[in-house]
This record gives sequence, structure tokens and C-alpha cells, in this order.
Amino acid sequence: MEKIRAAVIGYGNIGKYVIESLIDAPDFEIVGIVRRDATNIPAELKEYEVVNSISQLKNVDVALLCTPTRSVEKFAKECLALGINTVDSYDIHGGIIDLRKSLGEAAKLYSAVSIISAGWDPGSDSIIRTLMEAMAPKGITYTNFGPGMSMGHTVAVKAIDGVRAALSMTIPTGTGVHRRMVYIELKDGYNFNQVADAIKTDDYFAHDETHVFQVENVEALKDMGHGVLMERKGVSGSTQNQLFKFDMRINNPALTAQVMVGCARAALKQKPGAYTLIEIPVVDLLQGDREKWIKKLV
Repeated sequence: MEKIRAAVIGYGNIGKYVIESLIDAPDFEIVGIVRRDATNIPAELKEYEVVNSISQLKNVDVALLCTPTRSVEKFAKECLALGINTVDSYDIHGGIIDLRKSLGEAAKLYSAVSIISAGWDPGSDSIIRTLMEAMAPKGITYTNFGPGMSMGHTVAVKAIDGVRAALSMTIPTGTGVHRRMVYIELKDGYNFNQVADAIKTDDYFAHDETHVFQVENVEALKDMGHGVLMERKGVSGSTQNQLFKFDMRINNPALTAQVMVGCARAALKQKPGAYTLIEIPVVDLLQGDREKWIKKLV
């Protein structure tokens, strides 16, 4: 079996879990890891080529972008310009349409594929919401996250000037409304109230009730568990009171990584362009022959 040659860009929480998922997938091999500091090679990466630019790796089929959301577009375009397919977990819902357009143009120009927002929400949850919508075309869907640690929101807080370390917890209050509980360690010389205001006005937090607390040790509070409860009450045909629920409790970065690896597999099966998960046949996320999965799952 000819294996899919994958590169991993970024080695934070998601990058570590992506590597674990790639190692466990028999149809992949890891070509190399891209890090800002290629001289900093942890023991677990000693067997891989570690570089500071994707251009230094050869014969890459797909790059998995384990970078902060706000740098996804930059890294994706660098890869696409080399004809390398990309998968990312971009998680700013309001920016997905613009990102899809931007990366779609680049992907088509260089005959490559970019699968965007390939986490669990947006991502696998998007598929569930789409299915619920088809099952009851009229109705309302509520997506309730947590309680748990939000990776994207935590990374966004860490980027705020004055923050040494951070944890952002998402607390569902019902009907798709959430409270953000943010815990930070403050750098010396910074005013807590000013930093807290900067967090609350950031686009990640500006639309939700947000509370910021200063703590001595963020690590003592961390738990990467998360979850979602999606509910739709609607109408099938003319029949009222159809109620669907989807509930899961997860390790946040581990699930994001697994979805990304499935999408890396699917990227090689699509025509050039940019795609969200609801545009890709779900069977393309799985290894092996379609008919095998049809026999097992249909």
C-alpha cells in the first residue's frame, strides 16, 4: 500500500495529538514536522525531520496545520503554492466563508485541495447539524458547548499582550448561549483591568458573557475535557414535534486531531478547491474501499 505522506505544521496540543493519530493510521507516514524553532527537538520527535519551513520537506501529499487559527491562512497559502494539500482546524465561525473563498482561489490556482475548519466544531458537529436540518427542514437547532476547555479561545487569550498563561472555559447556559470563564497569569508590569478589557473585546469573546480572573497557576486548573449537546426540535413534512439530540464528551485536541487526519485522507479524493466538512462525502474520511464501508455502515 502506497502511504499518504503527511507533514505536521505546529507542535502544540493539537500537533501532538495529530502525530499520535497519524502513527496509528496504517495508510499514513510522517514526512516531517515544521516548527518555528527547528533546533528545539523534543525526544519524541528525534526520529522525524524537523524543519522551520514546509519548503524544506520533499514529496509532501498533505500538510496538517496545527497552528493558531489566525495564522491558518498564511501557512495554508504557503503550502498550496507548492501544490501541497492542506487541512486546518480554523474555528472562527464568522470567518469561514471568507477563508473558503481565499484558500479556494489559491488551491485551484495550484491544483491542490484545502479542507478548512476540520475540527469537531466547526467540523464533525457541522455534519450532524446538516443531517438534523435535512431530517426536519423547519425548526431550530441549539448547539451547547461544554463545560470544558476551549482550545481556540485559550490560544486567543494567550496572544493578548500581558498574558503569561491562560485557560478559557466554556460554560453552556442553554439554548446555544454560553458563558466564557477566562483564567490568566499576568506578566509583570501589566494592569489586570486593561488586559481583561482587551480579552473581552477580542472577537472570540465579544459576543458572549465573559468573566476574567487572575490566578497564580493556570496549569493547576487545566482539564482538556470538553463536550457538546446539540438539540433540534422541528418539523418533518407536516409532522410537528420531531426532537433530535446529539451528545458527546471528549478530549478536545484528541478529537480535533482525529478529524483532521480523516480529512487529510479525504483531501486526496477531492477536485482542486477549498471545502468544509459538509461538502465532503463522509465515507472519504475513512481508510480503504468505499464498498467495504457501504456494506458495513449502510
